[in-house]
Amino acid sequence: MPSENGFNPEEGFRGLKLVPRSDTAYKMKDFKSDQEVRWCPGCGDYAVLAAFQGFLPELGVPRENIVIISGIGCSSRFPYYLSTYGMHSIHGRAPAIATGLAASRPDLSVWVVTGDGDGLSIGGNHLIHALRRNVNINVLLFNNRIYGLTKGQYSPTSEPGKVTKSSPMGSLDSPFNPVSLALGAEAGFVARTVDSDRKHLTGVLRAAADHQGASFVEIYQNCPIFNDDAFEPLKDPAERDMRVLRMEHGEPLRLGGDRGIVQGEYGELTVADVAEAGEDRLVRHDAHRADPGYAFALSRLDYPAFDHVPIGVFRSVERPSYDELMAEQVTEAETVQGRGDLAALLASGDTWTVD
Repeated sequence: MPSENGFNPEEGFRGLKLVPRSDTAYKMKDFKSDQEVRWCPGCGDYAVLAAFQGFLPELGVPRENIVIISGIGCSSRFPYYLSTYGMHSIHGRAPAIATGLAASRPDLSVWVVTGDGDGLSIGGNHLIHALRRNVNINVLLFNNRIYGLTKGQYSPTSEPGKVTKSSPMGSLDSPFNPVSLALGAEAGFVARTVDSDRKHLTGVLRAAADHQGASFVEIYQNCPIFNDDAFEPLKDPAERDMRVLRMEHGEPLRLGGDRGIVQGEYGELTVADVAEAGEDRLVRHDAHRADPGYAFALSRLDYPAFDHVPIGVFRSVERPSYDELMAEQVTEAETVQGRGDLAALLASGDTWTVD
């Protein structure tokens, strides 16, 4: 049955063709290319690649209908290492190229792989507009809080005071919070995960793939050469349960040490002792809340330090995708004016012959 916004799981939005299902039972090895994987030893990209290759068979989509678009950076080598279609494009422009592909080929599962430098600096405008338009693409942003490929300059997500080759006295910039940025751009699906937690990473990828429209996933990824252990407090068994807030839709938001998230008088979210605040005051996570303000408040819990870091799906709401709306316009134009004739259009009006 179609939903209120016209989505039918078999036909798509009002008949818009969906990505086909595969009759082939793929295995992880089917998605490994013959290229040698070349990153620095210990790089978090290895873990993300392995998780992604292991996840793709679960997607149930023919390999020829999967496309990986990347920009420039360490993470952008992804297309080489996957036995799918792909394109290693230009710096920051992967969302723009993916937009054209997804809009013209709705039968493709389109994934953008980018980094905090590629996606949030030179590619910042392309990213926010792809999310705003709700193009049917999946954006994976690897955040290691540094420029790794170009040898360790501070990036748009580096913390203030970061000492690097390009900021020897410490960075003066205020960093982006990628999740907050995506929510501000009205992205319908926004999530965060960690490179070393394969089960959680795979679950988030699955949820992103199931979402119709733009999905944005920030992946905390370690750069052992230029920013090692940037996320170590979130991985250290002695600290992670006190810092990491694992969000599950419909479940109370709890941290380790009998602490949880409560809502203040003005809608702000704060950490409180459950025994003092009371179990009934704990916020139950609602990823489907239409107003992005709640998800935005969650995204600010880790600001300015990594004291309380939410991971999981912040927001997952449905609205018509750019692809659907464009297909509707094309259908309407054809109904009123008939199918166009490109040759006739080019020969119409004033023309010149150049000898």
